[in-house]
Parts: sequence; structure tokens; C-alpha cells
Amino acid sequence: MPVSRNVLALPLLAALALSACGRVGLQPVAPKVAGDAPAPQIVGIAPAVESAPEAMAGAVEVESEPVVSEPAIPAPVVATVEPEAPPVTWDIEVAPYESHARVEYFIGRFTGPAKEAFEKAMERQSRFAPMIHERLRAAGLPEDMIYLPLIESWYDTHAYSRAAAVGMWQFMTGTAKGVGMRVDWWVDDRRDPVRATDGAMIFLRELKSNFGSMYLAAAAYNGGPGRISRSLTAQSVALEGVAGEDQFFALAEANALRKETSDYVPKLIAAALVGKDPSRYGVEVRKVAPFAWDSVLVPAAVPIAAVAKATKVDLDTLLEYNPSLLRGMTPPTGNPVWMRVPAGSAEGFSERFVQLDKAERTAVKRVVTKSGDYISKIARDNGLSAKQLNWYNPNAARLKNGNLRAGQVILVPRKDVARAALDVPNPAIERYGTTPTRVHVVKRGESLSVIARRNGLTLSRLKALNGLKSDKIRIGQKLRVR
Repeated sequence: MPVSRNVLALPLLAALALSACGRVGLQPVAPKVAGDAPAPQIVGIAPAVESAPEAMAGAVEVESEPVVSEPAIPAPVVATVEPEAPPVTWDIEVAPYESHARVEYFIGRFTGPAKEAFEKAMERQSRFAPMIHERLRAAGLPEDMIYLPLIESWYDTHAYSRAAAVGMWQFMTGTAKGVGMRVDWWVDDRRDPVRATDGAMIFLRELKSNFGSMYLAAAAYNGGPGRISRSLTAQSVALEGVAGEDQFFALAEANALRKETSDYVPKLIAAALVGKDPSRYGVEVRKVAPFAWDSVLVPAAVPIAAVAKATKVDLDTLLEYNPSLLRGMTPPTGNPVWMRVPAGSAEGFSERFVQLDKAERTAVKRVVTKSGDYISKIARDNGLSAKQLNWYNPNAARLKNGNLRAGQVILVPRKDVARAALDVPNPAIERYGTTPTRVHVVKRGESLSVIARRNGLTLSRLKALNGLKSDKIRIGQKLRVR
């Protein structure tokens, strides 16, 4: 009986289907036996199986089918697992106080209303961190004390307080001089990030040695060592059995510290928590290039602008590297001073400096006063304001009518020197008291950055004082600078 071609084709089609199963990686499934451990799962692609049965070959004449080339089977994909980041650690005691109410409060501040300021401060920290870490290690202090200048000033080298504390580490004049910094009319090392950090290491190491606790040392840094000593004495009975960093919290809970000092250590802990683990708190940390410098020795009474020209560095950059020079020049008398220049800029300085015209290398001229002279007149004759001229003559002797005493020497700065000067309070003042509001009227050619620099402010601080969103200003606009 003739067999239908379609009927004979069925077994062949079944065989081809089995072959296709092998090619796409389908595997026969063995029956599962109760109690057996599950076989390990292998993820991948099974090799192709050559499975056309020989018994079928030639049994039926089948019309040849067109050959279709199949795409290459991709290689197995091996999943890679990124190594876990090491856990965040601190070298000050953080974990025991993480749930303290005031610590939680300041975490909320740094991640909420003050988040933008905190992120900007962390950006500044990245600039100074290598230098500060190196000095903390050398002083034998915890490296997480790097967060102390964050809570003091947001790492603002020109920051000042009503208590007359100045700079990134917020030193008072007397304390700064006590740790070897120069603070006078011409130079204020509290504004210098390196010299102020060196001074802070001396002071913190001394406080740590005196109190035996890093948190008591931090409290003394804020409130003064005398206050902390008196509080410890007054609370000696209540503190029996209390040791280590718990002493600070015991004093705070007993209301034995001023409110600002009671909050100081919780604020420091909160800053360390958020700063070292920013992703946990949704804080973005942008990094900038580290502060790296060379130094050049510059004679007295030299314009910073002349050093900028001899080092081929723009003036604003050189002012940023030397914020302690208050009057746009090296001090008018005395020994040469070291100035910082960006790393790599010192080479060839001496040769180029001596080639400058003598007038370019001279910051001020000396004018002997005559009868009837007064500051405004001399200033006007030299294209300066009376305020600018007063910056260079703080001890000018005046008569009762306001005129200058005849026969004295008045220093008259070059215009570029006066433009580079900072308009800051007398560094000798130990306490400013209530700071009155001061207003600057924008003049032609001025920019926000220039106005900020002249008034000892950062650009961001000047914009914040005036509620400005952009850097655009107009002639005649009144800007608050205090």
C-alpha cells in the first residue's frame, strides 16, 4: 500500500524538531526524585547537537530544503561583582553619639536648609584636605578634626565673626599671636590657610594635652580653655566616674557650658558623619584641584601685581594664594617675605623680577606733608579715595581741624596696589561688637568678584548678603558689604 508522503514526513519532522531543540540549548528534563537535593543550576548556552538519526537516512526521498545559515551563538556572559567599598570609619568617637538629639539636629541642618552651603564647604575642603591631613598626622591629632574648620567657617579663608575671630580656623588676634602668627596692619596670617592650619595644630595639641579629651579640647577651642577648666572644677562631683569623651556630654547636659559650646561638638560629629559618608545622606561632593604651591622671596614694599607679572600668574590668582597680605603689597618696611605662587610658577622669578622697571617694583611713594594738607586732598591729587589713602597711613597725625600735621611722611600707593587691597577691620581689634551695615555703590568697571575681594568677602558671601542669583550688577547699584 503506498504510503502518503505527508505521513512518512512526520517522523522526520519530529527528528528535525529534536535536532533544533539541541541547537537552541534545550535540555531533556530528568524526572525529579523526592528527597534528592536540587541539581546545581548552570546558566549559559548548551552546545549544538548533531542529532539527525542515521536510521532515517535514505528511508524516504525528501525534496531538498534550502540551507539557512544560523547566526553564531554568543559566548556565555559571566556576571562580574564589584568589590564592596570598605566601611566608613572615623578616628574621633562618632558612633556612640550618632543618635544624640543635637547630633541628629545638625545632620538635619547639613542635609536640609544648609545643604547647599555644606556641599560648597566640602568642595573647598577638597582643596585644602591634603595639606590639613598632613599636618594633623604630624601633630598626632585625629584626622577627622579636619571638620573643625568646616563648622567654624565653611573653610572660608576670609571669614570673620563679631567676636573678631578671623580666617578658616577663626583665630582671635591674641591667640593667633600666641601660636606664632603675624597679625598687624599689613599682614594677617589668620587668613592664610597654611599658616593658620599650622597655628591650629599647635593650639589643638596643647588643648588635647591639657584636657586629655579631644572633645573637651574642641570645646575649649570654641569657648576658651579657662571656661572649660572652670566648668570641670564646678562639676567635679557630678563627673565622678565619667571619663573620656563622655565628659563633654556630661558638662553639656548639666548646662555647665554656653549654648554655642554645648552645640559645638554635636555639630562637629554631624559634620564628620555627613562629610565622610555623603551618599548616605544624599549630599553631593564636588572636588577641586588640591592647593599646591611654590614660594618666592619678595622684598619689602613691592606690589603684588609686580610679583604676578614676574611669575606670569594673573593677579587674582596670586591674591588668592596670599590672602594674608592685606594692602596689595608686601609690608612697607622690614625683611623680605615669602609669597606663595602656584606650583611650577617660581622658576625664573628672580631674573624676571629684577628686569622689571623700578617704578613697577615700587608699591608706594613717600610724600612729606605741608601746612594745610589733608588726606582727601592728597588722595584726590593721586587719583585715590580718602579711604584708600587711609589704608596706608593708619597712624597719620592730625590736627584738631582734621588737617595733617606738617612734616610727616604719607605713603601714597600706586593705583593697582590700592585696587588689590582688602577693606577689612583693623586686625588688632579683639572684638568688633555689633557690626554696622556698610553699603558699597557700584562704580564703572567694577565686578562682584572685585568688590568682594576689596571688602574681605568671598563672592558667594557677597551674593548671599544681597540676595543675588547671578553675577550681574549695574553702575550705581547699592550692595551690602557688611
